[in-house]
Amino acid sequence: MTDKEGDLVMKKGVVAVLSMVTGALVGAGAAAKQTSKKANKQKEYADKHLALYLLMNQWVKVKQENKSIEEYCLKKGYREIAIYGMNYVGETLLNELSGSEVKVKYGIDRNAGGIYADISVITPDDKMPEVDAVIVTPITFFDEIEGLLSQRIDCPIISIEDILYEI
Repeated sequence: MTDKEGDLVMKKGVVAVLSMVTGALVGAGAAAKQTSKKANKQKEYADKHLALYLLMNQWVKVKQENKSIEEYCLKKGYREIAIYGMNYVGETLLNELSGSEVKVKYGIDRNAGGIYADISVITPDDKMPEVDAVIVTPITFFDEIEGLLSQRIDCPIISIEDILYEI
């Protein structure tokens, strides 16, 4: 083997090693980025569930003080409302207002087609019948939902969280 051939083999070897190292570093960086995204997603999920736990805890305190969302609504003049978010909190609100003087006219939910309730459930894109107020139950997304609804309906848009802490 000539010196020239030896230099070429050595250069190819160095390039191969550098390529492997670079690939490993890029792969490690991508894995770290993926892990970071996953950790952020898990934190968002945990924060959301903590907020829901605290909300439901406040609701229990309100009930223990013999106060109600019905009284709040009637005091504000809300006799016909819509509920945005028909998951657990929305279902609980619907149950609490069932048989009361506050009529839940309809529910609003992005997944309206897959929700079965005692009221009609529409999507945020559907035409919204007139109501006195919309109560929003997905509290961690309230600002976003309020922005969307305020363009679609002309009535107060209130977070269930605000109601429960104001009662």
